Amino acid sequence: LHSQAKECNGVKAPIDTSKPNPNEVEFDNLYLDMNGIIHPCTHPEDKPAPKNEDEMMVAIFEYIDRIFNIVRPRRLLYMAIDGVAPRAKMNQQRSRRFRASKEGMEAAEEKQKIRQEILAKGGLLPPEEVKERFDSNCITPGTEFMDNLAKCLRYYIADRLNSDPGWKNLTVILSDASAPGEGEHKIMDYIRRQRAQPNHDPNTHHCLCGADADLIMLGLATHEPNFTIIREEFKPNKPKPCALCNQMGHEVKDCQGLPREKQGKHDQFADSLPFAEQEFIFIRLCVLREYLERELTMASLPFTFDFERSVDDWVFMCFFVGNDFLPHLPSLEIREGAIDRLVNIYKNVVHKTGGYLTESGFVNLQRVQMIMLAVGEVEDSIFKKRKDDDDNFKRRQKEKRKRMKRDQPSFIPGGQFSPQALGSRSSPQAISNPRQAAFEMRMHDRQNSTTSSSPNTSLTSDGSPSLAGGIKRKAEDSDSEPEPEDNIRLWETGWKQRYYKNKFDVDASDEKFRRKVVQSYVEGLCWVLRYYYQGCASWNWYYPFHYAPFASDFEGIADMPSDFEKGSKPFKPLEQLMGVFPAASGNFLPPTWRKLMTDPESSIIDFYPEDFAIDLNGKKYAWQGVALLPFVDERRLRAALEEVYPDLTPEESRRNSLGGDVLFVGKHHPLCDFIVEQYKTKNTEVVDIPPELCHGIQGKLTLNENAVLPDQTVESPVPMLRDLAQNSAVSISFKDPQFDEDFVFKAIVLPGAKKPAPVLKPGDWEKTNNDGRPWRPQLSFNRDRKPVHLDQSAFRTLGGMPGMYANAVPLGTYGSPYTRPLLTGQQQIPKLLSNLRPQESWRGPTPLFQQTPQRTAGAAPLLAWNRMLQSQNQYQPSQYQGLGGPMSYPQRPEDRMDRGRQVW
Repeated sequence: LHSQAKECNGVKAPIDTSKPNPNEVEFDNLYLDMNGIIHPCTHPEDKPAPKNEDEMMVAIFEYIDRIFNIVRPRRLLYMAIDGVAPRAKMNQQRSRRFRASKEGMEAAEEKQKIRQEILAKGGLLPPEEVKERFDSNCITPGTEFMDNLAKCLRYYIADRLNSDPGWKNLTVILSDASAPGEGEHKIMDYIRRQRAQPNHDPNTHHCLCGADADLIMLGLATHEPNFTIIREEFKPNKPKPCALCNQMGHEVKDCQGLPREKQGKHDQFADSLPFAEQEFIFIRLCVLREYLERELTMASLPFTFDFERSVDDWVFMCFFVGNDFLPHLPSLEIREGAIDRLVNIYKNVVHKTGGYLTESGFVNLQRVQMIMLAVGEVEDSIFKKRKDDDDNFKRRQKEKRKRMKRDQPSFIPGGQFSPQALGSRSSPQAISNPRQAAFEMRMHDRQNSTTSSSPNTSLTSDGSPSLAGGIKRKAEDSDSEPEPEDNIRLWETGWKQRYYKNKFDVDASDEKFRRKVVQSYVEGLCWVLRYYYQGCASWNWYYPFHYAPFASDFEGIADMPSDFEKGSKPFKPLEQLMGVFPAASGNFLPPTWRKLMTDPESSIIDFYPEDFAIDLNGKKYAWQGVALLPFVDERRLRAALEEVYPDLTPEESRRNSLGGDVLFVGKHHPLCDFIVEQYKTKNTEVVDIPPELCHGIQGKLTLNENAVLPDQTVESPVPMLRDLAQNSAVSISFKDPQFDEDFVFKAIVLPGAKKPAPVLKPGDWEKTNNDGRPWRPQLSFNRDRKPVHLDQSAFRTLGGMPGMYANAVPLGTYGSPYTRPLLTGQQQIPKLLSNLRPQESWRGPTPLFQQTPQRTAGAAPLLAWNRMLQSQNQYQPSQYQGLGGPMSYPQRPEDRMDRGRQVW
């Protein structure tokens, strides 16, 4: 995807996002599922972590900038942070947070243990860094961190509305953690309610940013013809430094405390990590719909075929293989092709059902029963095939280990003589002191000959004796890895009896209990589908078991009730913290509330076990298993909290209250004057948004207590960033259009919607397409577009020429044909915020959070791009001119080498 700024002399020029999108598509609305941005910015896995909370906030700003540069929405930017979740989701949140706390403590203990062992054996390790571990559990509604994040985002939005021409006519809605609901479902609720308005444009082009797979299902559920998802490109096995010695190439458990090899000729890259800017991909749901239309179209049905209804049925069937609210059925594993199996059964059975399984989020249980019993008929064969496949896989792995052991060379030189991968971008280092290197290789060879007779000594990759000794060799020689005992044995007769006895501690003959489990699961299926299509049917409902029933148990479900209580309310933020946090994260709660988690005399101490079992449930890794935590009893929790509610401070009471959404616009937006007038007249009444002033968006507006107002300074919540002294943006409380509780949002394509032009060609349906060549993804929305490319020799030629092209970079690397390199002799932008970590510098026109807090005595000369922007749209306010520019960090050689390839 095109998004990156051009760079000249180590300085990145801004991207003018008001220009046409170079990806050859124009988006109207951009929705950000903010939790998918907050987590990688606060505790990244593949780069140095931020030093403090201020750096985290700047990293989040930069990430949003990068997404905005790619998508360039023209009407709406909607930022949604997870608020208080429904009770059905809180069970999963509780499991994740207890696991994170347990795994963090275990990792710290294991790290300390290995450190002591290495030092005792004479290994070399850098001194232990004293740093407080960032507890990611604070990314939960009600904490001070989330409250500060909301303040920072309000500042960021105001800054961008003041300074960036790409935001000129944009409506921005911020739904922070005080507004109840999961981020992605708040977004879906907004889309549903706008679709039901008469002024809604049925051809709106939506773009949703997030990495969760359920976003695909949610996008399909909208039935919008133009819906695209943007997500980080997943790259497995990214290199990570060892947490003990900070060297690459091994994990903590394999660390041996060996001396660090020199990085570069003069060790100049000793403290740098291999780093590449995160790349993004588009998932076009209109293309997925083309595939589904071909897959789901059925002939000779006893009823009229409706593709939109069949898509809804497909989304519903995907729930059986797992979602955030229900465990998957034992016989349906997504890795075993469960979705394909369900589709085939569905196409065979739907002729008998008399109609579709769902309609606008409501389930026809009689028809679902026919599908599930058809799955139940093949459950036994599924379990047996799973066992056969598992045995075959283990056999192949055993043969592979033997083959690799047999073919492994007896000695591999290390250091400067170590083998280099073909095609590596790094240039080979000059050989230094070859005689000494040859002597060391001879000594290694002698060690090989003397130790080969000893079965208890192993060698590392560079030929040195392993500190692990015979333990490691023994593990490698082992024919099979230890596996947890499987007491269920689903492939043997009697599997249902053993399953219910081991998992539920009841006999399979207990028909009443099995019926209760099935009924709860059926309720869950109805609740989840309603949640996807209509909104939250009940804030209190949850599935009260750790395991799912079998498909063959779904008999007689047609008569089961599937209604939910009306008028349920969400938990308050601090109440949710008590329901999902382990005792180790109690520091985010008020002292008396925290005591309920640790005091042995507490009436709810059983909700917070210090340790808990994890049932692998047939899986291999602990993260795939089931955390056997006790379910929180809501009545007992509320009774215990009644005694400590009076202890809350006014600030804590404010954080414990539920809030709403806030709408922002800049001074050039048609709605700005209307909102300013509401504040001038101090109108306390709720007013409707005039849709003609806001791209057809409708909703209710009320004055906001902590509003951003024109000509009033917006204080910076981050000390390193300066206040917005001459603000022209305005904010106001926003509420989606309201409907009766019984209103049903129709799951249909709206009248007037234009079907996108087909993308797939006949050859795309065949697995052997592309004439036998390796499959390559389409690189833009235009499949006939020819990417620009220059080889390395061309760039060496450009790099050697004097003048304005001396620092030219490939167009494909930085994407936009609309940004220009700085001319020779032009004043360069000074380096700013040098104390920040070296991370992605994603730049638009310079916002205030990238400018120095110092004020200059005189006016600095205008930069070339600021003159250009002023002359084009007269939008850059004078107070931003010449105050600074984007951050600049020293480049590593490997980053320059990357310029020779296309980055999309």
